[in-house]
Amino acid sequence: MAAAKRISDEPAFVLHSYDWSESSLILEVFCRQQGRVALVAKGAKKPSSNFRPVLLPLQPLLVTYTLTGDGSADIHTLKGAEWVGGHVMPTGDALLSGMYLNELLLRLLARADPHAALFDAYAGVVRVLASEHGDALEPVLRSFELLLLREIGLLPGLDVQTMTLEVLQPKTRYTLVPEGGLRASSSADRAGLLGVQWQTLQRALDDAATYTATLRACAPVAAELKPQLRTLLQYHCGSPMLRTRQLMIDLQAL
Repeated sequence: MAAAKRISDEPAFVLHSYDWSESSLILEVFCRQQGRVALVAKGAKKPSSNFRPVLLPLQPLLVTYTLTGDGSADIHTLKGAEWVGGHVMPTGDALLSGMYLNELLLRLLARADPHAALFDAYAGVVRVLASEHGDALEPVLRSFELLLLREIGLLPGLDVQTMTLEVLQPKTRYTLVPEGGLRASSSADRAGLLGVQWQTLQRALDDAATYTATLRACAPVAAELKPQLRTLLQYHCGSPMLRTRQLMIDLQAL
C-alpha cells in the first residue's frame, strides 16, 4: 500500500474550529501553498494535548498533515502544529476585525485553491491587528477586502466604467455596486470616489508590491470605500448576513 502523502511545515492560520467528537476538533485552515483545507485534530480537546494551546485563530502556525486517501477527500488528518510566534492575540475591535476577515475567507475561498499572495497579505494584516494599530485598522481592512475580491475574480477594473468600458473622468464621482460594477454616481448613491481616486487604487493593485501599495492608496479613502466594499462582499457571500458583521451592528446599537 502506498504511503499517505504528507504536507510538512506548511505556513497556516486557523480560520475556524468546531467539535468533531468528545475529544477532537475539525479545523478550517488557510495555508500558504495549499489554500483553504479542513483538518481533523484528533484529541485536541484533551487537557494533555499538545495541540490545545496552539490551535488558535489569528496566530501564525506551521502545520503538518497527511492527505486522506488519494488526496481528494474533504478532511485530512493533522499530525503536527507549531506556533511560529512574533505577535500576541489581537484584542477588542482588532480581534473582531480578525474574525470578520476569517469569515470572509471561509465564505469566499474554495477548498484547495492556493492564494499565496493573499495569504501574505492576510499575515500582514494580522500583524497590524496584533499591534498598536490605531488609525491603521480601517485602511488595512479595506486593502485586504480589495485584494480578496481581486484574487477571486470578483473585483472589476477600477480604471473604467464596468458596463461601457469608458475611461473614468478624474473629477467625476463613481460608485462600486454589486450588479453593475463601477458606474457614475447617482444622487441615491450613499458613497463614491472620484475617478482619479479609483485609478490610484487600480495602479496600487497592479503594483509589484501590491499589499503595501494598496494599503497606502486606501488610507485617504477608507471611509468612502467601507460601505461599497461591505455591500459588494455581502452580495457575493449571499444569505445570511455575515455573523461578525451582524455582531458589529448589534454592538454599535448598545
